[in-house]
Amino acid sequence: MKALVYGGPGQRSWTEVPDPTISDPRDAIIEVDTVTICGTDLHILAGDVPAVEPGRILGHEAVGTVVDTGTGVTGLNRGDRVLASCVSACGVCRYCRAGSYGQCLGGGGWILGHRVDGVQARYARLPFADLSTYRLPANVTDEAAVMLADILPTSYEVGVLNGKVRPGDTVVVVGVGPIGLAAILTAKLYSPSHVIAVDKAASRLQAAKQFGADVAVNADEDPREVVQAITGGLGADVVIEAVGSPASFEACTTLVRPGGHVANVGVHGKPALLHLEELWIKNITITTGLVDTYSTPTLLTMLAAGQLDVGHMITHRFALDDFMAAYDVFAKPAETGALKVVLSHG
Repeated sequence: MKALVYGGPGQRSWTEVPDPTISDPRDAIIEVDTVTICGTDLHILAGDVPAVEPGRILGHEAVGTVVDTGTGVTGLNRGDRVLASCVSACGVCRYCRAGSYGQCLGGGGWILGHRVDGVQARYARLPFADLSTYRLPANVTDEAAVMLADILPTSYEVGVLNGKVRPGDTVVVVGVGPIGLAAILTAKLYSPSHVIAVDKAASRLQAAKQFGADVAVNADEDPREVVQAITGGLGADVVIEAVGSPASFEACTTLVRPGGHVANVGVHGKPALLHLEELWIKNITITTGLVDTYSTPTLLTMLAAGQLDVGHMITHRFALDDFMAAYDVFAKPAETGALKVVLSHG
């Protein structure tokens, strides 16, 4: 089969690899119907995730059809259309029993496209399939569902819930790529008084307004001045970091009010300064996190009920064999206006 293979920092190829096979009774094999590219894949290609070894098939966001299951799989049948979660869960370790699936000690967590081969391929092996897939309702399209593989639960859990967004809050989202847009969308569920989007790309700031941002600010201007004006000089209640750079994280800590929350969602490959000489007295909570995907069933229910509109997230569509072109488009959002790109089989 063909797959998108990581060859080391800056190197990727759409090339022939062996078909995946069942290697554990709890595995399932899916034929990939719809798949997308994540900003984390770009971080991998930049060398920011050294645990990913050359030869690894990338990707952790897909919808597919079950074509085979191990003897230990009880909840799936061949022909089922499923969402493949970005996080796999053994279900029995200490962290899984507490719902912290991202920290799974039993061989799960974020492993697809990281420590085991991922889903940017014709076929993919899904470990712990019963607990790491979701059968999809007929009224949920593949394109809508694939947004729930990673970006919606990540933004909701690591950004909105960790940041403790409450009604009436002023929320700032720094970086409004797909993760930041999903943070705006899910923050709006809690009726904040203001949502302020910060980014350098005009196309993404325009998209942020479509997703519910009240104010859009270019990062090269003075976001702090805008936030101070809106909050009467206090600062934001919640600031969500959705870039993954030292400059963006440090900017977030200047935008939050005393007693507020900074929720880091971005993937960081370099150290960032923590200015404790300024922050120690301000009662600020800083959270980090890897998504656990415990919210995926709730988000899927809302999607099926028409309560989440993710259609504007997808800006480019490709055939599965056009992965190299899709990466080129996704990697240059300032030039292409790309938010999420999806690739479909057939």
